[in-house]
Amino acid sequence: MKYRRFGRTNIQMPVFSCGGMRYQQSWDDIGPEAVEEKVQRNLEATILRALELGINHIETARSYGSSELQLGWILPRLPREKMIVQTKVELFKTGPEFLKNFERSMKLLKLEYVDLLSLHGINNQEQLDRALRKGGCLEAARQLQREGRCRHVGFSTHATTNVILKAVESDGFDYVNVHWYFVNDLNWPVIEAAAKRDMGVFIISPNDKGGKLYSPPDKLLKLCAPLTPMAFNDLYCLARPEVHTLSLGAAKPEDFDAHIEALEHYDRAAEMSAPIAARLWSEMESVLGREWLENWSLGIPNFDAIPGEVNVSEILRLYTYARSLDLVDWGKMRYNLLGGNGGHWFPGNTAATFDPAAIQKACDISPVAARIPEVLREAHELLLDTPKQRLSKGG
Repeated sequence: MKYRRFGRTNIQMPVFSCGGMRYQQSWDDIGPEAVEEKVQRNLEATILRALELGINHIETARSYGSSELQLGWILPRLPREKMIVQTKVELFKTGPEFLKNFERSMKLLKLEYVDLLSLHGINNQEQLDRALRKGGCLEAARQLQREGRCRHVGFSTHATTNVILKAVESDGFDYVNVHWYFVNDLNWPVIEAAAKRDMGVFIISPNDKGGKLYSPPDKLLKLCAPLTPMAFNDLYCLARPEVHTLSLGAAKPEDFDAHIEALEHYDRAAEMSAPIAARLWSEMESVLGREWLENWSLGIPNFDAIPGEVNVSEILRLYTYARSLDLVDWGKMRYNLLGGNGGHWFPGNTAATFDPAAIQKACDISPVAARIPEVLREAHELLLDTPKQRLSKGG
């Protein structure tokens, strides 16, 4: 395993983290009697395999169903000083509510403290205000830090870039859990801002939200050779020193294997990933045209400033990668969370209905504004599927 300094926390963080949202029994907050022995054995085998590989960062959340409960049956048996444990507690209206839910996490985990505590889901301006207000969640988390119940305080987010930047620039946090990988470059300004403030940078779901890379299309397999798409994405991210760790949402012990193979090229991450990235961009340009590829993300307002709250920016992103790299299954998984199915974690609407003239006017400073209505129609036809729910809601 390789390690990087996790910003101002000074934690030596493994470049891969063991995310805890895929090996638990249930997404509901069940009792211990509902946990099947085979599921618990698999979870414990996954944790032990992670530690064997040097992946000593175990990350979970209060909202991950039975994850904390089940981790609480193994973590106290392991050498605490050798592990980095992180949990995340969702934002509540008041600090006392946040503290109550943190105590629930600690009771389940059976730990005296966590190394990293995240405010879970600063996904819009309202939640950022809730976090930062006097008597709010951040103040409560810092109280826990003073009491020795957590070592460092950060936040996780699915917000638009402008909101994440405000959270980073508040200087209220030690680290950030954020989406950034090959198929989502929009949050790079966030990572640069975090680096300037010496914050830890944790990349959320580079394998699933990053393209469903565990089941890649043939086209992507060929373009990424001699690496697998997952290994390419690992190295693409780790070629940037501003990035410190990638979350691997392992469901079973062998899910780590493909990523460990990527570490064979760790010292040549940029050298190995750059030619593949260039090949991917070339293919995208040949399918979509240079004008589109260079300009699709420019001048697009946030969904709440667009008639009908159509999430144009996200739809164009999904279309761009799905259409050019055959990432259609991934695009469908994400697109069908729109329209209220993903809540504040995935806001805005699909392109099922929209006023083309109003959309074009709202996006008038985009260099490709005239093409956007046509692309929205094509994206809807390409990506519409059965409406999805967030994984934590059963989908």
